Amino acid sequence: MMPKKKDDKKKEKKPSVNPKLEGFDVKIDSFGEIQTSFDIDRINQFLNKEVEDKKLKDRDDLKDIKKKDEEE
Repeated sequence: MMPKKKDDKKKEKKPSVNPKLEGFDVKIDSFGEIQTSFDIDRINQFLNKEVEDKKLKDRDDLKDIKKKDEEE
């Protein structure tokens, strides 16, 4: 009997992601360059809306900055 390969099952599983990032994929090519399926501006826009920046949380004008980003 041949032992079962467990690696095949691990490769088929995809991580759960935020629905807004469905289809997002990151790969590193042979030159070490990062290749993504989304435009970097789209990724930054998502991060600005969804992730709190710990360095900026004490700023007084943070709410104004977020409103400006949402309008764009």
